[in-house]
Amino acid sequence: MRRHAQSRVGYAVGFTAAILFGASSPLAKRLVDDTDPQMLAGLLYLGAFLAVAIGARRPGRVTEARIVRSDLGALSGLVATGGVAAPILLMFGLRRLDAVPTSLLLNLEGPFTVLIGLLLFREHLGRRAFAAVVLVFGGATVLTVTPGSIDRVDLLGVVLIVAACACWGIDNNLTQRLTVRDPFAIVVVKTSTAATINVVVAFARGTDMPGGRLAAAALMIGAVSYGISILLDAYALRLLGAAREAVIFATAPIGGVAIAIVVLGETLRAQDAIGATIMAVGTVALLRVRHDHRHTHEPISHEHRHLHDEHHEHTHPPGADSMEPHSHPHVHEQLVHQHAHVSDLHHRHDHSEEQ
Repeated sequence: MRRHAQSRVGYAVGFTAAILFGASSPLAKRLVDDTDPQMLAGLLYLGAFLAVAIGARRPGRVTEARIVRSDLGALSGLVATGGVAAPILLMFGLRRLDAVPTSLLLNLEGPFTVLIGLLLFREHLGRRAFAAVVLVFGGATVLTVTPGSIDRVDLLGVVLIVAACACWGIDNNLTQRLTVRDPFAIVVVKTSTAATINVVVAFARGTDMPGGRLAAAALMIGAVSYGISILLDAYALRLLGAAREAVIFATAPIGGVAIAIVVLGETLRAQDAIGATIMAVGTVALLRVRHDHRHTHEPISHEHRHLHDEHHEHTHPPGADSMEPHSHPHVHEQLVHQHAHVSDLHHRHDHSEEQ
């Protein structure tokens, strides 16, 4: 698959992941008042694990690189921040805020992800892409801030949601680093560990398991809005890089606001429509950006799923699997060429001038 086509696929799966996750806040809002927030977080991740584990075991799945010992640091970090801390903070925040402001505050995950990606992980956004980012997050600000809103919003609830977004920003960048590995394996480890820790700690604190209907609802929400969403998001991170994925994922509140209005009967404000329009303009602008310049790939030896395109012109030993795409250890020699690309893990090169 060519790089431009990969980007289109990345945007498509990223949008889908965003809408599915955005739907989780107003749906979880209907459950959080009737159960312990940490127990609810554990059940959501248990539903996610069950959904992804089933997919991971299906026959005929494309071969991917396995998780290795050197990945355990990043894997532990993303589980701790995105799998344990963030959902607990979100559930406690949901107890103090309505679903609409919660959904809109979740836009802050994007800026945190972009800043961490640019400052710590060598991602790059050119001038036009950065202008699109400003539009999207500016639209999120219009959605979130209204005159007098400080008087009506619980400050601690806002702090909890902001902290959850910061944790997910760290999680996104750590996950992006690992997306050369099998996304199914990453998400299975993340969801199973998060579910186990949250449920065990909730029981240790004396929390009872909620009733059957509430537990079933939590598992179903977790399967779709966490499991499928996190898996699709991992593929989007692989194909786009964390910064661009964050802009696409900033559209998540659209799904949350829609469900909050339809299911919970909350009110759509004029600012919501204006902010959503600004976000749409910024998103379209990002999709139209074409980053194309001469760049250098430094030599590297690693393993990941690949096709034999211009980046993978290596040979295979006799008897090796020749079906593509496939995964095996291979060496990239230094390569200097030009093509359209995004800041994925294969394109973390220096930029002598803004593109």
